[in-house]
Amino acid sequence: MASREAVRRAVQNVRPILSVDREESRKRVLNLYKAWYRQIPYIVMDYDIPKSVEQCREKLREQFLKNKDVSDIRVIDMLVIKGQMELKESVSIWKQKAHLMRYWKESEEPKPTDFLSKFLSGHN
Repeated sequence: MASREAVRRAVQNVRPILSVDREESRKRVLNLYKAWYRQIPYIVMDYDIPKSVEQCREKLREQFLKNKDVSDIRVIDMLVIKGQMELKESVSIWKQKAHLMRYWKESEEPKPTDFLSKFLSGHN
């Protein structure tokens, strides 16, 4: 019984990483997005990326929208911290061109799950 109570208290007293509430975490995400958006022309120029600035900004938007359904503030804060580290590494030219180009990796279609789709696509 005592251990259950200790676990319950520990779960209730989880401390935030950066943000105290959703609004603060939302502001952090928007600030990170704006920082990336402003740096994209310089990143494209420095790394000689064979994509236009508009294509890179579209990819940035796609990467941010990939995590739009995350609701835990601590997870959002961790994603923001990782995004800030990525930005710092990109701006300081600590990365190679291949590290940035991996975001344009061709997306794979999901494998079919039902029998007829598998049969028609040729999968076993």
